[in-house]
Amino acid sequence: MSNCKSVFFAAGILLSASVLQAQVKDYPIQPVTFNHVHVHDQFWAPRININAEVTIPYVLQKSRETGRVDNFLKAAGKMPPEKLTEYPFDDSDIFKVIEGASYALQVKPNPALDKSIDSLITIIGEAQEPDGYLYTFRTMKPAKLHPWISPKRWEKDPDLSHELYNAGHLYEAAVAHYLSTGKKNLLNIATKNADLIVKDFLYGKAPYFPGHQVIETGLSRLYRVTGKKEYLDLAKYFLDIRGNGQVRGSQYSQSHKPVVQQNEAVGHAVRAAYMYTGMADVAALTGDASYIKAIDNIWSDVVTKKMYLTGGIGATGAGEAFGAAYELPNMSAYAETCASIANVYWNIRMFLLHGDAKYIDVMERVLYNGVLSGIAQDGKKFFYPNPLASMGQHARSAWFGCACCISNVTRFMPSVPGYVYAQDQNNVYVNLFMTNEADVTLPAGKIKILQETAYPWEGGVKIVVNPEKQIPFALRVRIPGWARQEAVPGDLYRFADQKVTKIEISVNGKPVAYTLEKGYAVFNRTWKKGDVVSFTLPMEIEKVLANEKIKEDQGKFALQRGPIVFCLEGPDHADKVVQNIVVPQQASLKESYDPQLLNGVLLLNGTGSATTRQLNSDELSKKEQTVKAIPYYSWNNRGSGEMVVWIPYQESAARPKPAPTIASKSKVSGSINNPRMLNALNDQFEPSSSEDKSALYLHWWPKKDTEEWIQYDFDQEQTVSESKVYWYDDSPFGGCRIPASWELLYKQGDQWVPVQATAPYENAKDKYNTVRFTPVKTTAIRMKIRLPKDHATGVHEWIVK
Repeated sequence: MSNCKSVFFAAGILLSASVLQAQVKDYPIQPVTFNHVHVHDQFWAPRININAEVTIPYVLQKSRETGRVDNFLKAAGKMPPEKLTEYPFDDSDIFKVIEGASYALQVKPNPALDKSIDSLITIIGEAQEPDGYLYTFRTMKPAKLHPWISPKRWEKDPDLSHELYNAGHLYEAAVAHYLSTGKKNLLNIATKNADLIVKDFLYGKAPYFPGHQVIETGLSRLYRVTGKKEYLDLAKYFLDIRGNGQVRGSQYSQSHKPVVQQNEAVGHAVRAAYMYTGMADVAALTGDASYIKAIDNIWSDVVTKKMYLTGGIGATGAGEAFGAAYELPNMSAYAETCASIANVYWNIRMFLLHGDAKYIDVMERVLYNGVLSGIAQDGKKFFYPNPLASMGQHARSAWFGCACCISNVTRFMPSVPGYVYAQDQNNVYVNLFMTNEADVTLPAGKIKILQETAYPWEGGVKIVVNPEKQIPFALRVRIPGWARQEAVPGDLYRFADQKVTKIEISVNGKPVAYTLEKGYAVFNRTWKKGDVVSFTLPMEIEKVLANEKIKEDQGKFALQRGPIVFCLEGPDHADKVVQNIVVPQQASLKESYDPQLLNGVLLLNGTGSATTRQLNSDELSKKEQTVKAIPYYSWNNRGSGEMVVWIPYQESAARPKPAPTIASKSKVSGSINNPRMLNALNDQFEPSSSEDKSALYLHWWPKKDTEEWIQYDFDQEQTVSESKVYWYDDSPFGGCRIPASWELLYKQGDQWVPVQATAPYENAKDKYNTVRFTPVKTTAIRMKIRLPKDHATGVHEWIVK
């Protein structure tokens, strides 16, 4: 076991000899840890630095401001437990930021941060109960327990309690902190907690599974660093108890059937990907092939039926879950940032099991698109969902009550260099391309690898191999699927142009023949200091087409160049509108690099047309316009606005810009102070049903049984005689229903006067509800809405004629 054993997998030179001897099985391929790979390129290095210098301190500050640190002080008896934070998994945010900070400390010493983390660890230790139990929401003994928590340990619905989920992130943080600093203060807290759970579950046979998975990977890491087999046995116990009939399970938490009998991805996407990651860890450490068979089948299901072009997973906000096969809506895509991070964790492990570049192809897609889109360029604004289309309803937030994605980013970004290289005996895998220096120890000897590239903007890559002495080994260089005209493994997406370009690779300036094995160009030779491998990947602009079973993407293409998926965004186009743009399928596109835009991005430029509806006419106005595409990850850094990844090449697939109406030109106000939701009333988006979540809608949840109002102030005095409203109603599971009643009033002088309806008010879901009334001349109209006794109400669209 070499000293390149990955910190990410919690092994390495800090393990004792006895632990090394006890631990026989593991992944056949091992990553070269991030602390042995020093990245100094122009793409990843600035992002990793921003995470260390901006995001981690910011999240620590917000954790203090929002009471997450106070939770531990309350549990330690140092503050009165007068108020809980919002979620019982808030403890995990502290653990995740400690994990990220620990990684950052190993990359770059920071005494102030080190001291800050130690002070947090002291508070965590004081909050731990004598037998090792650590769960602040119960230990602080509030006057009223959070509704997701049972008075007894472990017994509440595991989908909600998150007791074991918090523990998993504690273990991840503890191992990272120990391996980065050599200190055992957090590791001792973690092992004390794990020993309790071993006693209660593994030996006490408590019949509960973790509702939100992650403890399985945490236990695997704890096992690697301590050699205590009970931790690995407990991880396997938590997997094997799922779906075995002892506790009623559900697809939502992947507990509907035994894990080894699962063949497709279902339920909450983050929980699922964490579970598949844990299954890979346990399979590697135990040799259980039934786990591998299951996750192989599930991986194929995801990649061929349930993954966005950006690598995002989780199509629906209902349960933050996978949808049915080929259910991949764009505007309502959930594609949670946490799910993308979990997808990276899962795919790197699939590679370590199988040595196939297809897993790195998927991982790279997620890395450059699905993950990076989740964080703004200033390091202090974030996406929870990552949609593939927007009308302006989406915006990154400075914080979320549920801050899981924010804290997850802090722990993920420092680990990126650890995905560049891997090794298997005397095989070195080059998986990702970024300028770096790496130290690798093989059985044959030590080598230093220097990589130079302007990737992902340019395809040229130069790899300098410097062994301490001449040694034989195999260098395996990944040839990305996209460079071989394979958009993704399988047929979910394909490039319109199927012309394959032969990639020439040179060693010391001379082209050499190579074999392609599982997506890798293999060079098996005796290497000497200064040997250079160089090649250029074909950075062609590709038009991507979706499988015909993805209905929403038909008549459209997406743009990709190298690993980067592009999109159209409002600020770059006329009237800041892109939903109405059509680009011919055969249109020529040119690239240009703009160092001033969005911290420096490559742009794809072409010509298309924009369509606009005319008043009182079915004919469309059409005009040619310049089209500019930016990298998807960089959208929404210039404010909220329209965006599309899938660009129509058929006019029928576009959404023409609506003609102006009385409503669309009105100033909107209401009893809710949320400009984006108010703008939904007159955005002229036609809902498909009352529960359509694809565009923005207004709602008053969680209010019930109150009187609310919305109002249009016209741009000039108008004569109106009809109004139509489309209610938002997400029954039976959501909190909104059609209103108990509604009424229109118009402004007469300084008074609001009810209109004289000529027929009863309609009030039904899944349709426009119309009221006609005696014409009135006015400058404003108001709708009074009475919410139902037990529910809120929402509005998709409000039309005035």
